[in-house]
Amino acid sequence: IEQPTFPKITEMCVKMIRRVNDEEGIKKLVNETFQKLWFTPTPHNDKEAMTRKILNITDVVAACRDTGYDWFEQLLQNLLKSEEDASYKPVKKACTQLVDNLVEHILKYEESLSDADNKGVNSGRLVACITTLFLFSKIRPQLMVKHAMTMQPYLTTKCSTQNDFMVICNVAKILELVVPLMEHPSETFLATIEEDLMKLIIKYGMTVVQHCVSCLGAVVNKVTQNYKFVWACFNRYYGALSKLKSQHQEDPNSTILTANKPALLRSLFTVGALCRHFDFDQEDFKGNSKVNIKDKVLELLMYFTKHSDEEVQTKAIIGLGFAFIQHPSLMFEQEVKTLYNSILSDKNCSVNLKIQVLKNLQTYLQEEDTRMQQADRDWKKVAKQEDLKEMGDISSGMSSSIMQLYLKQVLEAFFHTQSSVRHFALNVIALTLNQGLIHPVQCVPYLIAMGTDPEPSMRNKADQQLVEIDKKYAGFIHMKAVAGMKMSYQVQQAINTCPKDPVRGFRHDESSSALCSHLYSMIRGNRQHRRAFLISLLNLFDDTAKTEVNMLLYIADNLACFPYQTQEEPLFIMHHIDITLSVSGSNLLQSFKESMVKDKKKERKPSSDEETESESNSGSESEEEPSKPRRLRKRVDSDSDSDEENDINAVMKCLPENSAPLIEFANVSQGILLLLMLKQHLKNLCGFSDSKIQKYSPSESAKVYDKAINRKTGVHFHPKQTLDFLRSDMANSKITEEVKRSIVKQYLDFKLLMEHLDPDEEEEDGEVSASTNARNKAITSLLGGGSPKNNAAETEDDESDGEDRGGGTSGVRRR
Repeated sequence: IEQPTFPKITEMCVKMIRRVNDEEGIKKLVNETFQKLWFTPTPHNDKEAMTRKILNITDVVAACRDTGYDWFEQLLQNLLKSEEDASYKPVKKACTQLVDNLVEHILKYEESLSDADNKGVNSGRLVACITTLFLFSKIRPQLMVKHAMTMQPYLTTKCSTQNDFMVICNVAKILELVVPLMEHPSETFLATIEEDLMKLIIKYGMTVVQHCVSCLGAVVNKVTQNYKFVWACFNRYYGALSKLKSQHQEDPNSTILTANKPALLRSLFTVGALCRHFDFDQEDFKGNSKVNIKDKVLELLMYFTKHSDEEVQTKAIIGLGFAFIQHPSLMFEQEVKTLYNSILSDKNCSVNLKIQVLKNLQTYLQEEDTRMQQADRDWKKVAKQEDLKEMGDISSGMSSSIMQLYLKQVLEAFFHTQSSVRHFALNVIALTLNQGLIHPVQCVPYLIAMGTDPEPSMRNKADQQLVEIDKKYAGFIHMKAVAGMKMSYQVQQAINTCPKDPVRGFRHDESSSALCSHLYSMIRGNRQHRRAFLISLLNLFDDTAKTEVNMLLYIADNLACFPYQTQEEPLFIMHHIDITLSVSGSNLLQSFKESMVKDKKKERKPSSDEETESESNSGSESEEEPSKPRRLRKRVDSDSDSDEENDINAVMKCLPENSAPLIEFANVSQGILLLLMLKQHLKNLCGFSDSKIQKYSPSESAKVYDKAINRKTGVHFHPKQTLDFLRSDMANSKITEEVKRSIVKQYLDFKLLMEHLDPDEEEEDGEVSASTNARNKAITSLLGGGSPKNNAAETEDDESDGEDRGGGTSGVRRR
């Protein structure tokens, strides 16, 4: 392989290796490919082949610097696990070869760093090699034991670039894993490591301090027991903090604290980091002293969380998070609960502080998970002698209690404008669920809501959690589906950057898919659950539900764009829309009529014509005076503008002075308008005829309507009136004469629609009846467009000689 082809090979390897956790077939293929490519032993005399292999691996590792290295660890674990019980272990042999040669390459790159022309390239290669060695050390630290002394001098690297810092951090991480495995390491070697680490802790920034303290913890706790050395370092920073606290208490406005701010920040961070890895309440550290160190540290750090400078607050919270890993019981302290919960629940609190509290919880859970896995591995080794499992259970009980304490506030953090806050909240919930620390049902609505997040990575993570819950607990998703839909609307409201624009329920891209598509796809497989879910959503449009208009629009958007697969699904929705229309429509007209009647009695007695127009109710009129609807129909069919104008004027005279009933009518009518529009949309989308919809019965066998839907392209859901209503904020704006007239016209259109909701039989000459024409005209007027489009019948079932070809709402004969 020549050098120019390397970038292409690297790119291909990166794409392939990311599929290492895919379905079984692909996973197997990836493992086999990389076993042949990287993890097959190379003949000792073929130096060129080994160099190519090293360059390829380190190039791929370098290319994945920003996306993480989980894939490498997973691949190596899979391959090593597959040959655990085999007598011949080629992968293990290949790993030994690779580690030995990577160390050789590191020495080469270091020598060539003096060459100014290639310094940048070689520096990058050096980082990639050391990073790769660390990845091997994570899975098989024994491979690096013989190279530990070679790696130690790199702790003294002079730091001037980002690559230099990465070298130090990775070397510290390697030594942390490897030194405890060394048999009888020399005291000089150990003392040198301790001194190098201490110099780095004192000199450099947060990332270096964190990794070096962690390495020092492994070396001192497991190997040297040089507690005095660490105690001296701790007292240095603890003493500095105590002094700064005293000065601040004496004079909060003193310039001393401002001048010493860098020292304050470093002390807060370092004290916390040391407390994470060392228990200073042990006698080895504090001797016979009765002072409770962890309580003193808590008091000190809590003091600085109330500081006026946000940077100081953040560092104090970071320090607390570290201390809680060593002493989780501190999280039950009242002042800690108040601090954490107030930061998470206060909408005006700084985003940085919110994120840091969530990060603290995330790190604690990650550490607990690592401890639990280690305890599990140890237990398997010595299962017969000790019951280490019991120890793990006690630890898990502590984690569970802690998460119950902060769960509600973490879940509420989903409703935040900043995606970074939502991201960390989701991480904490995912870790909590994966460790089984809480009952999952309480998280389901929040996960449904997070499944509508604009960022694909967060959507996928939330959806994956729902899938896992559904596997273990059938029915939990269905139980909380409607609550999840409502919560997803609240999340979208929080995310919405332009409050004037109504919240919509579909993605604004080419797919126009419903935001809750994944939820519907999880429920649709169970007919009973699907129907119950759809009816619950349609019930929200009922006038008695008092659902806010924007939420109804959001739900209608979802219902319009759900991934329906069979004809039964949209037909079931349309059937129930008809039932809701007949009930809610009558209630709506009745309440409007009553508001006028009261006013008319006070003002004047209306003419007989006005009574006909304003008081007639569809039910009583059609039963008691059958001639009136026929007269009305003829007038509609004649399409007389003057008659319509007279009707509007007649009702306008009957309106009360108080415009509240008008606004109420305009508000409540949006639900019915949306249902009309939704039905028309589904009808056009699926190509259903009126007779097809009319013939449908929910009690029919599932097989009858089990045919696949033939979706039309370019059919979009755009409820113009509701969007205009929300954008103009009609519910809160002053009602003009023009708006009054439009609402009255809407009222008359509704009245006409309700009078002709059930279509008549066709006329003798075979033409469409006047009643159907009246209904179609009312719908056209209500939907604010031309004649409602109705596509031709798609299947033989749809074709019928006497079929109504008009648009609109079909009759509800089975009602």
